[in-house]
Amino acid sequence: MSASPDADEARRAHLNRILRRVAEGDEQAFSDFYKLTSSRVFAIVVRMTHDRSEAEDVLQNVYTNAWRRADTFHPERGSAMTWLVTLARNATIDRMRQRRESPLDEEQTAEIEDEAPTPEDVAQFSEERRRLEQCLEALDPKQGSAVREAFFSGATYAELAQRLRVPLGTMKSWIRRSLMQLKLCLER
Repeated sequence: MSASPDADEARRAHLNRILRRVAEGDEQAFSDFYKLTSSRVFAIVVRMTHDRSEAEDVLQNVYTNAWRRADTFHPERGSAMTWLVTLARNATIDRMRQRRESPLDEEQTAEIEDEAPTPEDVAQFSEERRRLEQCLEALDPKQGSAVREAFFSGATYAELAQRLRVPLGTMKSWIRRSLMQLKLCLER
């Protein structure tokens, strides 16, 4: 169980190395990658679908895609876990869209707003991301790590409490206080 930012960074680096080996076609690396990440990814998909059977199907598609697309992973853009969670979220959203009972007609389709970010949105997002990172760095290291894990990796409060060896109530308080601190910092 990791309890320090150094241990978290080592875990991220380890997953990044494994995913690079997967991109080279290393089946054992893929097996290791699956073992290290599947429970967390499955938890995210189950929370999104609210259906265990559906989540199992999505999970299979996620890892099939991960095997095929491992060469698109770039560690300078984010961690292997972030890349995988993005694949999982996109696959889950796609599955949920496929399950819609009534397809959209042409008129409804025309009314859907294009959600692709404009160059201005991209610039604003980059600035907001930089500010968020600065505010996260201002938090106590353990609490900052917990917030990152909760929101960027999908870890539950219970998982975090166990990992950091603190009571569940303490973890909930840490996250709540940290979010309030982040809000104040971002409003400045």
